Amino acid sequence: MTKLLLASIHDVGPRFEREVDQLAELLGGILGGPKFAMLVVPNHWSEAPLAESIAFQRRLREWADQGVEMFVHGWYHKDLAEHSGAAAFKAKHMTAGEGEFLGLSREVATQRMADGRKLIEDAIGRPVAGFIAPAWLYGDGAREALAESNFALAEDHMRVWQPQTGKVFATGPVITWASRSKTRQLSSRFFAGLARHALHVQPVVRAAVHPGDVTVPALLGSISATFGAFAARRRAGRYAELLTR
Repeated sequence: MTKLLLASIHDVGPRFEREVDQLAELLGGILGGPKFAMLVVPNHWSEAPLAESIAFQRRLREWADQGVEMFVHGWYHKDLAEHSGAAAFKAKHMTAGEGEFLGLSREVATQRMADGRKLIEDAIGRPVAGFIAPAWLYGDGAREALAESNFALAEDHMRVWQPQTGKVFATGPVITWASRSKTRQLSSRFFAGLARHALHVQPVVRAAVHPGDVTVPALLGSISATFGAFAARRRAGRYAELLTR
């Protein structure tokens, strides 16, 4: 079975247009074209509504026409819920207030998923590839909403699965980079360096970049080295291929 590299750009939307352009150019150059997915946020932190940016909607359609897969990536991306127990730990340590779907009820999660899907599909003129929660974090309500949805795919830190059946298509940690502190920058670069060697045994490797990565030259260097190492030994593919493997 052919080994795959699944690349993705997170937090795509009008708020980060310049950064997304830079990341798309970087990955496209390494992977030999637009062989990556984009995770689209409909209204990042309530400050960048995709619905009001016809120009960016056109850009999404252009990317989709070129073969870029589009995922619904929450609605606001911002987490406004109060958490306790394990959820409080995740909200504090696994993201900086970005885990929007960690504390939502099933009803609210269902509505945001549906609204995001309609907006993005209207923009790109075709079905979305699936749903991925901000920060890869899902609470009980989000998981219940996903199971009742008809999204083809969902993803978290450790797997890609089919929401309706629970069938798992890929496992293993996502390689990603963190820019919000020196400590996180160093630890993410360290993990990426290990992953370039340790994860080659995996049939599917996933790697994701974020707009903030472009602000740190050392992260861009690590990103280039990591994608280059995997692209030299496996094919950059599409998430949709998992459905038929």
